[in-house]
Amino acid sequence: MSTDKTGFEVPEQMRDFAEKSVDQARKAFDDFMGATQKAVVNVEDSANAMQAGAADVNKKALTYAEEHVTAAFKFAQDLVKADNVEDMMKLQQDYLRNQMETLGEQTREFSNSATKAVQDATKAAQKK
Repeated sequence: MSTDKTGFEVPEQMRDFAEKSVDQARKAFDDFMGATQKAVVNVEDSANAMQAGAADVNKKALTYAEEHVTAAFKFAQDLVKADNVEDMMKLQQDYLRNQMETLGEQTREFSNSATKAVQDATKAAQKK
């Protein structure tokens, strides 16, 4: 035990207690920082998985838009070549039917891509 100039003495037990408290606080802080770093990595992995999924959906959207524009131009070309009103009506019917079928397929593909992106992000978050 030491004595300072004022005559006040700090008991050894108080010093031990203070030292243990500081050590425990340091360990708690280190644990907190480790958990925080792990959470940041999980968020980054999830974000990367979502970005990859979003990129896939964006590519699909552009491909679908191109398909629709191509189909519209083909319809317009066929329409111009039609000989009579009946042929024009048949072309329009076929075009609309094909577009509705295509939209249904594309909607299913979009849904599947979005679901996969969410699942991948969830797996990435749970992996850590």
